[in-house]
Amino acid sequence: MDSSDSTARVTVIGIGNDHRRDDGVGWAVVTGLAQRRLPRGTGLVRTDGEPLRVIGAWEGARLAIVVDAARARPSRPGRVHRFRVHGAPSRRPCGETSSHGFALGDAVELARVLGRLPGELLVYAVEAADTGPGTGLSPSVAAAVGPLVARIERDLAGHADGGH
Repeated sequence: MDSSDSTARVTVIGIGNDHRRDDGVGWAVVTGLAQRRLPRGTGLVRTDGEPLRVIGAWEGARLAIVVDAARARPSRPGRVHRFRVHGAPSRRPCGETSSHGFALGDAVELARVLGRLPGELLVYAVEAADTGPGTGLSPSVAAAVGPLVARIERDLAGHADGGH
């Protein structure tokens, strides 16, 4: 799914792989958002998280919201972390939170160097229970999808109404 267009002022990017169990949570959230009435100018993108694809997805966006699976120790599968990434350089703005072979921080730092960060970047990281081969989210991660879709809807409505 890629319902993004070059005129989208707001882009929601689900990072993941739905053949690696909980790693598919970003895609599940984007799929949930696709079934809702979203503000005009909202683009939805699913990607594997390769840094140049992520940068391309948020390029030109006033707001980019990224949803990805995360690793944490100790882990509480289904717990959602929300944070803003600011324009100032940092050592690792998104740490090693991604469940992929590369961190979202790699895309952020590359975009920063290239001058291709979105106007505002909001990240939702969902703690994963299982990112092994297979399909379907674990129960605790699946239970986080609906509330996260609703929370992102509120973020989008706030921007559509001139919020932030």
